[in-house]
Amino acid sequence: MAKIIINGKIIVVKNGITILEAAKEAGIEIPHFCYHPCLSISGNCRICAVEIKGRQEPVISCKEIVSDGMNISTDSELIQKHRQSVLEFILINHPLDCPVCDKAGECKLQNYYFDYSLKQSRFKEQKVNKPKMLKVGQHIIMDAERCIECSRCIRFCKEITKTNELSFEERSDRTRISIFPGNELNNQYSLCTVDLCPVGALTSIDFRFKKRVWFLKTDSSICNGCATGCNIYVDHHDNIIYRWRPRENNAVNKTWMCDYGSLFYKNLNPDKRILSPLLKSDNTFFKTNWDDAFSKINIILKSVDPKNIGLVLSAQATKEENEAFYKFFHEQIKSNNIFITGKKNDPNFKDDILRDSDMNPNTNSVIKLSDKKIDTSSDISVWFVLGELLQEEITAVKKSGSTIILITPFYDINNNYADIVLPQTTHLEQDGTFINKNGIEQSFNQIITPPHNSLSGVKIAEMIRGRFPT
Repeated sequence: MAKIIINGKIIVVKNGITILEAAKEAGIEIPHFCYHPCLSISGNCRICAVEIKGRQEPVISCKEIVSDGMNISTDSELIQKHRQSVLEFILINHPLDCPVCDKAGECKLQNYYFDYSLKQSRFKEQKVNKPKMLKVGQHIIMDAERCIECSRCIRFCKEITKTNELSFEERSDRTRISIFPGNELNNQYSLCTVDLCPVGALTSIDFRFKKRVWFLKTDSSICNGCATGCNIYVDHHDNIIYRWRPRENNAVNKTWMCDYGSLFYKNLNPDKRILSPLLKSDNTFFKTNWDDAFSKINIILKSVDPKNIGLVLSAQATKEENEAFYKFFHEQIKSNNIFITGKKNDPNFKDDILRDSDMNPNTNSVIKLSDKKIDTSSDISVWFVLGELLQEEITAVKKSGSTIILITPFYDINNNYADIVLPQTTHLEQDGTFINKNGIEQSFNQIITPPHNSLSGVKIAEMIRGRFPT
C-alpha cells in the first residue's frame, strides 16, 4: 500500500495503480479523453496532467504510477493553465457544431470546455476540413472533423475484438481516423466504438438525430438478448425506448456490449406487442378484457382433471414469474406436469468476448424448477405456457387437440396455435431477476409503464390462483 496526498487529502491506495485511478478511488475527478480502464494506456490527450511536488513539469496521471509519499495537485494554477492550453489546442480545428451534433449534452469535450476553460478562441485561420458523414459500417457514421485523436476506438478494435479495422492516417493537424482500405467497421461490437468516443466523431446510425439526450431519462437494467446478461443503461422518453448502452460491471460485461444486444431494445417497444387479452372463436382471435379472459380460464379448469393440466415455464421470463406459476401448480393444481421452454441455442452466436450460445436470459433460474422438455406422450389437455413455444413444441402440445393458454408479451396471431393469449409485461416493465450463464443473480426494476392492459406473469398467476376452483 502507498500513502499519498491528493489536493491536501491523505489517502492510502494499492501499489501499482496510476494517479488517475487513485484519484478516482478518492472521489476526485481528473479529466481525461484517451484513458479507458479496459484499454491499454495511450497517454496522448495530455489533459489528465497533474502537478507533483518536487517535479519540474506536469505529468500525465493516466500513466504515472503512485509511489509512497507523493504530494499531488490536480487543480493548481499550473494545471488549470495546462488544461486550458490543451483544450484550446484541441479546439483549433474542431467544428463548432454542437447544436447539430448528436453527442451534444454528453460530450466530454463540451463538458470539459465549460468546466475548465471558457476561453474565447484565439485561432483566426481557416480550420482544416476533414471528411464528414462517412458510413464506415452497417451501424456507424463517422464525422472525422470532430475526432480528437484519442485512439480509443482504434485500441478497442485492436485489443478487444482483434479485428483491427481502424487506424490513423496523415500527420500533424491533418491526422484523422480512417478505415483500412477494403474494410468496414462491421465487427459484432462495432457500436462500442460509439460508446467509447468522447466526442461526436463516431455516431450510431440507429440513434442519429432521433432524440436529444437531455430529453432522455436513463435507468439501469439487464440485457435479455442472451445468457450473459450484460448490464445496461436504458435511455427512454415518454415510455418509448430509444437506445441501450453498456453499463460497467467487471464481473459480467466489463464496459462492453455486442451490437445484437445494443439493438435488442427494438423488440420491446409497444408496436411489437399484443396489448389486450385475446380469445379464439371459430379460429379467429378477438380482443376481450381480463375479467372475461379469467372467467373463460376458470371454466376450462373446472372441466378437466388437474392431472391433465400442464405448465410450461420459460427461460425468457423472470425468476419471479416462473416461481409464481410453479407455486400455483404445486400448491393448488398439485401437478408435476411442469416443463420448460426457451429460444433455441445458437452456437454461431457465441464468441470469446461476451456473446453466449444460450439465447435466453434466465436459463439458470428456470432449470432449478424443472429440467423436463415437453413430453409428447402425455395426456395433457390444458396447457399454461409462459412464453412462446418452439415450432416442434407447438406440434407436440396440439396433437391431441389440447387447449393452450399463452402468457407472452409477443404473439404472431397468424401462427394461431394458442386458444387464449394473455398480454405479459416485458422485463423493463416490472421488477424482477435473471440468473445469468455464470450463476450471477441480477435484479432490475420497472423502468417504463406497461402498455395498455399488459400484466406481469406474477400478477397473472395471482389472478388465476384467486379464481381457481377449490
